[in-house]
Amino acid sequence: MATMNISLPDDMRSAVDAQTVARGYGTSSEYVRDLIRRDLDRQALRALLDEGRASAQGEPITEKTFEALKRRAALAAGKTA
Repeated sequence: MATMNISLPDDMRSAVDAQTVARGYGTSSEYVRDLIRRDLDRQALRALLDEGRASAQGEPITEKTFEALKRRAALAAGKTA
């Protein structure tokens, strides 16, 4: 695992420290990694939604369709559903 040092203003550092404790993370690094993972997941979902919006498919959205989209988003983010 590579190391990256970042600079934060005092108020942001305090917010990170508070969220680390409040959300049960062991370290601030774990909290920041989780934020990055969630952002990557949102980006993958956004790309799939944009792809769907641009497609000419006329099939209705069902629970099965939505589950398939979630699986595709997880795969695009490098996860398994």
